[in-house]
Amino acid sequence: MRILYYSCFFLLLILLKLGCEPFATSFPEITEAKMYTAEDIVNPIPNPTHLRVVTWNIRWGCGRLPWFGDSCGDIALSDYESVEISMGKIADTLNSIDADIVLLQEVDIESKRSGFMDQVQYLLNNTNLNYGAFATRWEVDFVFSDGLGRVHDGNAILSKYEITDAERIKLSLRTDLDTLVNYGYARRNIIKAKFPELSKEGRDLYAVNIHATAFATDHTKQKHINKYIETLNDIQNDGDYFVAGGDLNSVPPGSAIDFCDSDKCDGEECDGDFENNEAYQGSYFGHFDGESDILIPLYNSYNSAVNLVDANQPYHYSHAPSTSFEMNGIKYDRKLSYLFSNKDWEDGTSMTHQSAWEISDHMPVSSVLLFE
Repeated sequence: MRILYYSCFFLLLILLKLGCEPFATSFPEITEAKMYTAEDIVNPIPNPTHLRVVTWNIRWGCGRLPWFGDSCGDIALSDYESVEISMGKIADTLNSIDADIVLLQEVDIESKRSGFMDQVQYLLNNTNLNYGAFATRWEVDFVFSDGLGRVHDGNAILSKYEITDAERIKLSLRTDLDTLVNYGYARRNIIKAKFPELSKEGRDLYAVNIHATAFATDHTKQKHINKYIETLNDIQNDGDYFVAGGDLNSVPPGSAIDFCDSDKCDGEECDGDFENNEAYQGSYFGHFDGESDILIPLYNSYNSAVNLVDANQPYHYSHAPSTSFEMNGIKYDRKLSYLFSNKDWEDGTSMTHQSAWEISDHMPVSSVLLFE
């Protein structure tokens, strides 16, 4: 096995040396995001005084399928027709919420596993949203495992209002993976974009969207949250406004931190070996000192759509892996998705749309921003 590992490693180095196209795409610190426009533009309300904002991890349109990567299943691929049905439900949900700005995570634009559908374009063409920006998280020409083939997914910002200055901000790679695995691993990022139509008295409005690491057992998640806060602070210090959200893969301060018993696969044991037992990856939120309180600086600095008291209430739980449902009937049991701003949210408008539990393993979270 060791000989095979090193043979593959040196073969990869040779291919790169010869200038061949790499299997995975790397990025500089900041790059331009990929821009989109709907086929038909629906003119939004000019000079709005309220903006409805949504964040949602849509799990590349595969619904609650027991995917091999995070749900103890054996499914790696969906066909276009199945994905189109799921994406139709996502579009219908966004239309029913009547979102003005949408922050999405785990969006495919050219992946074999989702029938090579460009899901950003699909949503723009099937909702009242007009503009989009996309930042790659994982672009691999060919994944050998389980027949995945080509994968291209990432984060997206969709809006009724024009988007400009969209950029991809690089996040740190994990340090708890070996070199070869890390080469082809997800390149997580923050996507940031501006809405020129929504500028007020010389102050711009930005959207900031993140999908932080889920399975790291090192301090990578802390680095991701720190970069997220740094990005928001830069906007604040420039005198501008922002709506920020995403899948932070972090539970609210004061929450339970061990979900291994509900997440584990058949044959796995929750033995307390948090660092080495894979059953705890993505299910345990105490891998380093302070992880359970990692969001306190965000709550202290900016306005959360869901306050800390409500964030730990079951009606604001936004996630449970498909494993939890398949094995224990749990539809949602923790909060991982958030909305923040340096402006105020309208009281009583924050919702976690748990009726959408069959569409993804994450529920959409929405709130109305006061923008007078």
